[in-house]
Amino acid sequence: MRDVAKAAGVSRMTVSRALKKDSPISSETRERILKVVKDMNYVPDQVAGSLTTKRSGFVGLLLPSLNNLHFAQTAQSLTDVLEQGGLQLLLGYTAYSPEREEQLVETMLRRRPEAMVLSYDGHTEQTIRLLQRASIPIVEIWEKPAHPIGHTVGFSNERAAYDMTNALLARGFRKIVFLGEKDDDWTRGAARRAGFKRAMREAGLNPDQEIRLGAPPLSIEDGVAAAELILQEYPDTDCIFCVSDMPAFGLLSRLKSIGVAVPEQVSVVGFGNFEVSRFASPEISTVRVDPIAIGRETGSLILRLLDPKQRSPQTAQHITLPPVLEFRPSLKNL
Repeated sequence: MRDVAKAAGVSRMTVSRALKKDSPISSETRERILKVVKDMNYVPDQVAGSLTTKRSGFVGLLLPSLNNLHFAQTAQSLTDVLEQGGLQLLLGYTAYSPEREEQLVETMLRRRPEAMVLSYDGHTEQTIRLLQRASIPIVEIWEKPAHPIGHTVGFSNERAAYDMTNALLARGFRKIVFLGEKDDDWTRGAARRAGFKRAMREAGLNPDQEIRLGAPPLSIEDGVAAAELILQEYPDTDCIFCVSDMPAFGLLSRLKSIGVAVPEQVSVVGFGNFEVSRFASPEISTVRVDPIAIGRETGSLILRLLDPKQRSPQTAQHITLPPVLEFRPSLKNL
């Protein structure tokens, strides 16, 4: 920084101010300094800067999967909004493991993030304690937990599955089977399964008509493997509600290949509105969520919470983005 200041003919303090977007300095001086910075290939020491300002300039984000398009879209839209406030995103991958999440939370908190964003899939008690003591905004996204740690942005997976199941019942389906994950104690799949069961129970129907296989998240291959299992276990099923669109696509493909007509003999429903649901033949009915809006609303919330003008004790804010039921040709009109 000393060399930059000398070349630009200003003090080191002025250089420091020029590198901060919100510092008071004339545009002419800032442009001159930034040109020198570029010409000299100078890279500011952000660690040293954070020690001075007591700000790290980043927000931590923990997601359960890196190959899920929805999570990628959420991360991108969150990044776009945070960058407008001069913040960067530090991403961690939990692999649907509460223990791994706990380790990542502890590691990130040591770096003093401005805020933490977590995709809720259940937390360990230690994770909850760490986040409660952090004294920074904590935002849980996608699933809205019954007992949030701080702020939330998302929707109830249980309610979304409940609403879809009730919609299927209203259309005349009675022998509905749920295809879900075998080990789903910490996932959104468990909430969706619970919503299905609640609706079936309230309708006086068997809530235990289900096939559970594979670890979350279920894949297209899992759907293929489930097709004949479902037909063997529930030969008179009239509709199969899948925990997500990926197994729904595999299921539909396998049913067609073994001569089972969709939707004439069996209807298929998914969850998530992934691209495969729209390119399947027939197109798969699904629950449409908005991952981009989740990221955008989360970013806007964080910027508001970190705004010095509003930084006073605030009540937790809960932003709901309700999903939409999409009925497509994979669903038979009874």
